[in-house]
Parts: sequence; C-alpha cells; structure tokens
Amino acid sequence: MTLWEVDIYPAPGERDLIGSALSVQSADMGLGQLAVSAARGFLVEGNLDQSQVDRLSKELLTDLAVETPLVGQVGDAHLSRHPAGIAIDSQLTQLVYVLPKPGVTDPVAESTLRAIADFGFDAKAVVTLRKYWLPQLDPARLELLCKKLLANESIERVIVGPLTIDTISIGSSTPFQLVHAPIRDLSDEQLVKLSKDNTLSLTLVEMQTIQQHFRDLGREPTDAELESVAQTWSEHCSHKTLAGMVRYRDENGERVFKSMLKETIFAATQQLRKSWGDSDWCVSVFRDNAGIVTFSDDYHVAFKVETHNRPSAIEPYGGANTGVGGVIRDTLGTGLGAKPLCNTDVFCFADPSTPVEELPPGVLHPRRIMRGVVAGVRDYGNRMGIPTVNGALYFDRRYVGNPLVFCGNVGLVPKDKAFKETQPGDLIVAMGGRTGRDGIHGATFSSVELTSQSEKVSGGAVQIGNAITEKMVLDVLLRARDEELFTAVTDCGAGGFSSAVGEMGADIGAEVWLDRCPLKYDGLTYTEVWISEAQERMVLSVPEEKWPQLEALCKSEDVEATVIGRFTPTGRLKLKYAEHEVADIAMEFLHEGRPKVERLATYQPAAVEPVSLPAIDHNQVLTALLGELNIASKEWVIRQYDHEVQAGSVIKPLTGAQNDGPSDAAVIRPVLGLRKGLVIANGMNPKLGDLDTYDMAAASIDEAVRNCVAVGADPSKIAILDNFCWGYTDRPETLGSLTRAAIACQDVALALGTPFISGKDSLNNEYSYFDSEGKRVTISIPPTLLISAMAQVDDVAKCVTMDFKEAGNLIYQVGLTKAELAGSHLELVTGTKIGGNWPKLDLAIAGKIYAAVHAAIQKGYVRACHDISEGGLAVAIAEMAFAGDLGAHVRLADVPLDDTITDPALRMATALYSESCTRFVLEVPADKQGSLEELLAGVPFAALGRVMPAKRVSFAAPGGALAIDHDLGTLKRAWQQPLAW
Repeated sequence: MTLWEVDIYPAPGERDLIGSALSVQSADMGLGQLAVSAARGFLVEGNLDQSQVDRLSKELLTDLAVETPLVGQVGDAHLSRHPAGIAIDSQLTQLVYVLPKPGVTDPVAESTLRAIADFGFDAKAVVTLRKYWLPQLDPARLELLCKKLLANESIERVIVGPLTIDTISIGSSTPFQLVHAPIRDLSDEQLVKLSKDNTLSLTLVEMQTIQQHFRDLGREPTDAELESVAQTWSEHCSHKTLAGMVRYRDENGERVFKSMLKETIFAATQQLRKSWGDSDWCVSVFRDNAGIVTFSDDYHVAFKVETHNRPSAIEPYGGANTGVGGVIRDTLGTGLGAKPLCNTDVFCFADPSTPVEELPPGVLHPRRIMRGVVAGVRDYGNRMGIPTVNGALYFDRRYVGNPLVFCGNVGLVPKDKAFKETQPGDLIVAMGGRTGRDGIHGATFSSVELTSQSEKVSGGAVQIGNAITEKMVLDVLLRARDEELFTAVTDCGAGGFSSAVGEMGADIGAEVWLDRCPLKYDGLTYTEVWISEAQERMVLSVPEEKWPQLEALCKSEDVEATVIGRFTPTGRLKLKYAEHEVADIAMEFLHEGRPKVERLATYQPAAVEPVSLPAIDHNQVLTALLGELNIASKEWVIRQYDHEVQAGSVIKPLTGAQNDGPSDAAVIRPVLGLRKGLVIANGMNPKLGDLDTYDMAAASIDEAVRNCVAVGADPSKIAILDNFCWGYTDRPETLGSLTRAAIACQDVALALGTPFISGKDSLNNEYSYFDSEGKRVTISIPPTLLISAMAQVDDVAKCVTMDFKEAGNLIYQVGLTKAELAGSHLELVTGTKIGGNWPKLDLAIAGKIYAAVHAAIQKGYVRACHDISEGGLAVAIAEMAFAGDLGAHVRLADVPLDDTITDPALRMATALYSESCTRFVLEVPADKQGSLEELLAGVPFAALGRVMPAKRVSFAAPGGALAIDHDLGTLKRAWQQPLAW
C-alpha cells in the first residue's frame, strides 16, 4: 500500500480563487489582510504506481485548462515546497493542511474512489484536502486563523507543516461486546450525570421512569435500549413540550392544557375540517412526515419545513446541507413517496459585521456561518435538481450563538399514493447511503442548549450530506413506488434507524439485524449503527415476494438496498447483532411510556409605553430603512440558487424590469400540462415577540397569507405550517410565551380558515459561556415563529408581481394604517424606543381584505400588488418603483389612517412607517378605478397617487410639501449595498 498526495494548483496565469477568497474573508472578520496561496488536493491510498497516479491526476482529478497537478508520495520533500513556475510571495513560508477528521463523510472523495475503480486501478481509500501557504504568523494568530477561517474543528483537522501520516484507512473490526448501562441502583444525582455524560438529554423524571421500568423487568438495560428510549423521547423526536401538559396563566386568567399542541394548533385544523364537511381539502395532517392537501384531479401536494439549527451552528455548511437533504427525504417519505418540487429556506443570523472581539467564546463568526449555511443549501438543492424558490433572512444580535436554519420542501404525490401502512411480515429494507459515525446523538444534541464547548464535544452530531446519492435514491424510490414494490417508507433522519424503524413498527413490532447494515467503515458498535444519523438513507417496508424485484431495480441504478430486519407482530422492538440479542423493548413503553409532566407557564405582555417620536429627516430615514439588514436585498443569496430547474417557475424570487425586485411569494406549476399553480410564501416577525408573542404569531400568519394573496392566491385554500424556535422552556415565562403564541395560532387559523397541516419545533435555543470574570452568561434567541404558507391559483396567467408596470396608473392602499410604531424598523434605524402600540391583527376585517384583493386580481383590475410589511408604506412604494424602473408620487394626506391619531408628526410617521397588519399597495389602470372601488366597498382603501414616468419617488405631506423626494438610483443602491458581497 502506498499513500499518494495529489496537489492541484491554479495554472500559471490563473487566479488563485481559494487563496483570494480566504484573504478577503480574513479582512472581513478583522483578522487582517493576508497574502495567501492555496491548493486543493487528494490523498489516495492503494496499490498504485507513479504512472497510474500521474494518469489519474491529469485525466480525473485536474482541469488542465486552468489547473496544474503536483504528485508525490506523502512525505516527499517537493510537496513541502511551493511548485516552481507558480508565482508566490517569498514571504509565504508557513504550510498548513486541512483534512476531514477520520470518519467524517467526504462526498467528493467517495465519488473519486468510485471513479478510480472505473479506471481499473486498485485504490483503497481517498481523502480530500486543502493546502495553504501563509506568511509566518505568531502561534496565537495562526491558531485564531485556523479556528475561525481555515477549518472547523468539529469535522476537520489542521496539520501545520508537512504531512507525516502513513495511512488514511479508518476503522477496524472489533470483537463483539454486549454493553449494559447499570441504572437500577443509581441515585438521582447519578441518573442526571448519566444522561448528561452520554448526551441522552433526558430529564430526571424520565431517567427515573426508565430506571423503574428495568427494575420491574429485573435487569439492567443494554446501551442500545437506553439509547433507543433517549432518541424516541427526545424533544426533537417527540415534541414533548408542545405536546405536553401545561398550566398556563396570563392577564386573562388560567387555562389548563392536557396536550397543548393538540388543544391549540391541532384543534384549529380539526375544527376547520369538520366545518368544511365534504368540501374538506386537507388529506393528511400531523400524521406523516409532511402534511398533504388536495391539488388536482390526479395529484395531491405535500409540504414540510424542518429546522437544522444546532448542527448549523457548529458546522454551517454540513448542517444546512443536511437540513435540506433531510426535509427533501421528509416529503419523499410521505405517503408512498412524493416527488420533490421545490425548496424554501429561511435563515436567522447575527449581524455579519459583528467585530470578532465581540463574539462569545466558541462561536463561529456570523459572516462565516452565513456563507456556510447559504452554500450548504445551495449545493444540495442545485445538485439534486430541485429549485429553491422562496425564502427570507432575519438578523438579530441574539442569534449569535444559535443561528436558525429552516429548510422546506414541497412534493407532488399521486392521489392513490398518499397513504402507507406497514404490514406484519414485511421486510425492513435500508436504501441509500451507508452508515457511519456521523450524526451520532443528533436528535438528543438538538434537544439541549449550546455552550462554548459544543463544537468540541458534539462534533459527532454533525452530518455531512451527499446530494448525488440522495438524487439516485429519489429516482429509484419513485420508480419502486409506481411499481408498488413496498407498503410503507420513511426517511432515516433524527435518531437514525432507531426512530425510523421504531415509528414504522410502533403498532406491530420489529426485529432488526444490525450486523447486516451496510457500513462506511469497520469498527462501529451495534449501538452506533442503530442511532447514527448518517445521511441519504430511507427505510422501506417491503413484502417478501417484492424484494427480488426491488433489489434488482436498485442494483440497476447503483443504489444500495439491504434487508436489515422484519416487522414482526410481537409488539416489541428486538435488535440482534449476529446471534446476540442486544435489545428487547416493548413498543408501548418506547412510544407511550414517557412520563406525563405538568409544566407551569406564565406570561405578561409588555406594557404600552407613551409615544416618544424623535425628530425625523424622512429622506434619510427611507434610505436607512432600505439599507437595514432585515429589509435590504437578499440578491447575493438568491442568485446562488437555481430556481428555474424542473421548468415550473412562474414568479421567481426576484422580479421586475431588471429581475432584481423582491417578490412577495413564489409561484410554480407542479404539473406542466396544467395552468394550475402553487404559491409558496412565509411570514416571521421575531421583533414583535419582545412585546407580545400572541401578536407576533398573529402578525406572522397574516404576513404569510398576504404574501400569497399579493401574487393572486386564493385565500380560501391556504395551508400553513408552524416552526417554533424558542429558548429554554423549563422557565415558566419562556414556556408561557410559547403557549401564548400557540393560542394565537389557533385563533387566527380559525378566523382565516387557514389549517395547519404540519409543523416542527426547536426548543432550548440558548448559548452559554463564562465571561472573563468567570460569570455564566446565557444568550437566548428571541421567540421566533416561522409560518410557511402553501396556497393555490387556478390559472397562473392571472398572477401578478410587485413591480410597477406603467406610468399613469393609480396607486391604491388597501387596509387601515394604525399608530403601531412600537417594535418597528423605524425604531431600529433611529435608535429610539418610540413606544405606543405595536401591530395587532384585526381578525374581523382581515379575511374581507384578502377576499377583496384576490377578487380584484382575478378580475384583472390590478397590474401590480405588494404587501406592506417591514418599513411600512414608504419602503413598499420604493421597492415597487425601483423594481419596475418607474417613479411614484404619493399623497400622505390620503393614506387610510386611524382617525384617533391627531398629532401631525405622528400622523406622517405612521402613514410612512407603521407596520400595521393586512395592508397592500395596488397599481390600478385608471379605467379600472370605478370597478375596483365598487369591489373594495366594505374594506378600508384609498387612492394615494400615481405611477410616474420620471424615475423619482416622492411623498407629499398634507400641506403639499415633499416629505420625501429621492431618485430611484439612490434608493436602489441603499437597498442593494448591505449584502452585495
């Protein structure tokens, strides 16, 4: 065996893109502008000679048009010197290698190993590497650079100087050893320690319940049994807080929930479905991996949004990458398999310009997190050929230790394939990727807070994805679905096989043969095999007589499929390794044995403070608002995503004359032969959560719905999803804020007729560290609720976009503007706490406004429509103007305002910047004015001005003087500049 190194440098005259990017990022993060030269490369181990490696370097590994390879055996002196003929600063003398840690998934290396086999060469292992030449740095600065930029210590290792390793093969067979977890005689303190030390994330009461269960059995649990319970009972998998007993108290009194989620969000959907009777358009809700609603004569559509926060905080690229892969598998594992149509993603970060010295210890820089998350989502979706059509970015300093990564997917499922049912006697088949140590304790790790040590102690919880493997699995599984080769399927996500098999066999029983599971490398214990969250795996329930046909199909497409067990009607989960039984648990205890704990929840909304309006230069405020990170253009992110693949895109994430205006929602055609479309949108307002989480939740639903309506969606058929991301809910006040938001979800869903069809929660999003004085500091995220909406349009040709279309058309506002400046973006850009009221959704009028706007769009009265949200009317008008490359003149005296506002300055600020709910700006041809106003009778509206040919935006104060007068170029530059990376 020989270990070869192949370094790949830019060819003479070509830019060093890796080195240049590192230099820029180093300056961005305050580490100084460094001169850097870089290369990528491979380590290849096998029975290979020099000529074979030379051939591989030139024909497989290198693009000779722009790159130059350098080949040698590891340790050769010439590999430590920068290759001759490539210009390099004489001061670049510090050599640094970065390689994946042993066992970390390396998709490029896996593909390379398969390609080498196609050459007929005998390679045993391949690893990718990055190689940097740096100036000599002092040890402290070099360590900082390595940790902050060059590598991520949770998944990568740094080697300073020449490589001295002699092998890259990992894993070796080890003798079987059955391990028990002595628990029966432990004290309460020891039970807590056992849970913490083993990342079980179980409470004392839960540990005591397990202890008593095995005392009753008269034996100790095996490690696999204890881990199975931990995975199944984890917050991530069982949602025990939202589904638990809660005694809730607020200013209105006390309310007791036996199951908070079922009695709020679930209850709303059930009540709506009951009221619809035969017109019910929900198909499957809160019972499968994704929610399903009706779509056409032949198809239903499925929708799911997941969170992948903790892994993304530790390894942004891998965390986001596998977040996308996981949610795609959710829809793929819904019913008998839904074809993924499109992705949606929403991210929450701290300010990317945060100085390095202000970061808590152990935290990656927000800019690095943001770049890694965006790249992870980009690569997975693009490589699978699934368009990313909708999303959002939110910024708040409190996301510094816990970035939030929401990944969603919409799928199309034939009507007769919407349900599944595991059958007794079916084989358990694992399909797709192999199992490794990546993702160990992912579910339980995602159920606890992060600390400054999480990157080191929980690195194994991070998975690395391989989109090409998942694409192959997707194609094979959909063919197998159509050929009816299985009776049930689910994805192998959180908890690995333990959750997938445990859930599929919950009502039957299962026997699993762990020694038959395909592994990435030797040396895994039976428990690691059982709980690993290695990616790209699906679990199928396959009738024995169908197995030969399925096996042949998988082999024909080079997708690995293996029988790993059988669903047995015993009511028990039995795990075997070779001839050894390593677990035997009653399914009833696994799924119903978790103790019911009543939690106290209390809440007191913020007090309404007197209004204190600062002096405002409205011209400056408008440009400041457009440049505020939550409002500014997200084009840098959007342009990295393919939103055209599959050819169904109708309204894209960016729109307008130059295709760079912010769309309210995406519209796609799932079936290209039909004009019927799907609308995908979202709503979120974390800042309002600081004032009242009820109003925050209501405003978030309203925003998601009005985004759909703004492009032409039918408001009577909008399905919504909830994703709660909260802090530590063992505190009564934190749980109270979450419960209050859930109550709002119930109230608003019932009032608007928008059923929740699926959801997900991610709790305990807090980051703890010790400051320089040894004091424990905890940063909790703001209460964050993402509402994702999926609506429908009968004819995509009737949809509208937000950009102004023609000079001379009238500008209308629909909806009432109230003095609701508390929690607004005006407060952010002025640095002033304005006080007063905050946005509150008026349920009595909201539905009527949606219906009226929808009717106006359907009748062709509307050329452009935009919702009024962050920044208020001023921002909405500016966005419509520069998106359409047309000007606008607006009369503030005509804005439909709450009559109780008497102060002139407050009236003007309210008209311009209030973020009141349920408001739209419409562009209307003059000849449609009468028809439109007749249609809008019964809801607040007013004509405000006109679209102008001159490329300026102006707002006239009630006296006629211009409060704002800007050219489009200035406004657009202010909007585009902050994230123009």
